[in-house]
Amino acid sequence: MLWINFKRVIKAGFVNFFRNSWVSVATVLIMVVTLSIIGTLIFGKAVLSSVLLQLQDKVDITVYFKTDAGEGDIFSLRDYLAKLDEVKEMQYISRDEALAAFRGRHAENNLIIQSLEELGDNPLGASLNIKAKDPEQYESIARFLESGSFSIIDKINYRQNKVVIDRLSNILLASKRLGTGISLFFAFIALLVTFNTIRLAIYTSKEEIKIMRLVGASNRYIGSPFIVEGVLYGFISAIVTIFLFYPLTFWLGPLSEKFFGGINIFHYYLTNFFQMFLILLVVGVLLGTVSSWIATRRYLNA
Repeated sequence: MLWINFKRVIKAGFVNFFRNSWVSVATVLIMVVTLSIIGTLIFGKAVLSSVLLQLQDKVDITVYFKTDAGEGDIFSLRDYLAKLDEVKEMQYISRDEALAAFRGRHAENNLIIQSLEELGDNPLGASLNIKAKDPEQYESIARFLESGSFSIIDKINYRQNKVVIDRLSNILLASKRLGTGISLFFAFIALLVTFNTIRLAIYTSKEEIKIMRLVGASNRYIGSPFIVEGVLYGFISAIVTIFLFYPLTFWLGPLSEKFFGGINIFHYYLTNFFQMFLILLVVGVLLGTVSSWIATRRYLNA
């Protein structure tokens, strides 16, 4: 008997869905818009996270030494830093290497080259590029170097790099909050549209509902087909949304890789296809189920 009732509920849910086909299509479209925004947020988070990781990977601490600093003192400091757990790797650039690199960067600027020739001496000091194992560890390394214990140090450039990373992190956080707010707004609209669609379906079936009540059907049994209808809205919307992303990401993939570097959103889409579909499916079915449950509860308990 339970299996028979289950089949009847499922069948009635499909009948309700196709009975109001145009209204169902409109509801699905609204939910597709909502799920598309959620999907876009997932892609946006992946892109911004990729950019942030690339910048963090490029960030290092460059220690510039005074021109009169002896290499023995510099190597002593380098060896001491190498023993720190936070330090991943270091690159020493001598005064001569710094001058050669400077000349190479300004080879076409005759004024700068002539100025160097007139000086007759190397005005650049040696430097040490330090990479940390974790971006969060740069702060402790910078504080250690800025403690004033090393008279051979001229300056450290970490603070300038930190400003860029912090700004990008703030942009990422603000984008997440804005995207979440937009998603909640459209989710609320989808909830209202589905709610009214289910109420319309209930109103259309009011004579059937009266007969079912006369023969002793419970509110749960009467309302179950409309819950199934809401689940169908979410299920179909998730399928439509995930496959709409295929041509969109296929077109934007090379552009994202070229503009942002490192990440191709089409490859990301293919790699995370099932995970994304599961997220969209859960959100869509949840929206359809909740709105249907509220609509049937209000009508049947009235």
